[in-house]
Amino acid sequence: MTSRFLKAALAVLLPVTGAAACGTSDAADALTLRIGVISAGKVVKLGGAAGYLDSKGELLPELKGLGITKIKVATFQNGPDLNQALAGGSLDLGVYGDTPALVGRGTKLPTRLISQPGVGLDAAVVTKKGGVSSLKELEGKKIGVQVGSYIHRYLLGALQQAGVHATLVNMYTPAIVAALEKGAIDAGGLVSANVEIERRKGLPVIDTASRDHPDLLGTTATVVTQKFLDAHPGIVKSWQNVERTGARAAKADWTGYTGYLASIGGYPADITAKTTLRSQVADQPFTPQGLKLLEGTKAFLVQQKLIPADYPLDSWIAPGARG
Repeated sequence: MTSRFLKAALAVLLPVTGAAACGTSDAADALTLRIGVISAGKVVKLGGAAGYLDSKGELLPELKGLGITKIKVATFQNGPDLNQALAGGSLDLGVYGDTPALVGRGTKLPTRLISQPGVGLDAAVVTKKGGVSSLKELEGKKIGVQVGSYIHRYLLGALQQAGVHATLVNMYTPAIVAALEKGAIDAGGLVSANVEIERRKGLPVIDTASRDHPDLLGTTATVVTQKFLDAHPGIVKSWQNVERTGARAAKADWTGYTGYLASIGGYPADITAKTTLRSQVADQPFTPQGLKLLEGTKAFLVQQKLIPADYPLDSWIAPGARG
């Protein structure tokens, strides 16, 4: 279980020349900001509150002072893949789960943390029909999960707390869902939207982070490459303003916000509305809850030797990001 995770996590240690910034360092010149995100949908657009702000035509004005006239979004199925793109220099900014972001930094990926725009992200364990009814019964069983994701971190932690040793299989979400429905695996670790879909199909949900392990809830991390930050230090405050303004706009029009997420996320609108919570949208770059969850996740990853050596969060947080 651990060795498989470590192999995927260390994939970012391929030869790296540093993430290249787009354009020039002159704020007066046109600049394209290249952003990587995690998405299960086919629409290539920025998600979250920042994406909602962009859909209203209000994102680029927030970045005007940096000379940014365009954003280019690339979507990835999981965090390790996004880390590879950051390492290879094809991205300037990444918005993804805290676990791959922490592992990336711990394996010398040159990023700095700007914010935690999502806090308290849920996940759960879903089982096949007629299968086990508790985590304890997963001893020796086969569980599908996206290796390197915050869902994987939750699953590892939940199994550890239950004293259970299981075989974890690295699978993308669609493959997990298909395997569960066919009974090819005993259980799967899934995000809330997929959990709700499978629940409605009659598949049992035996463990949920928010209900059973609130200390294992996930957060979203927004990171910038060190090279882009060096060339454009104003990106920290400018992007924080984007996320702050977007969060306030989202909470002021919650139906519009969840509707936007449904339009790009690949999930039915009613599923998106039910599983997207106001409390998860942070309107400040860092919150006490978010930092506590982040510190706990880092400590767990270090303890599991999934991060080779510990490092203080302050050494990762971008200069000026905490005020």
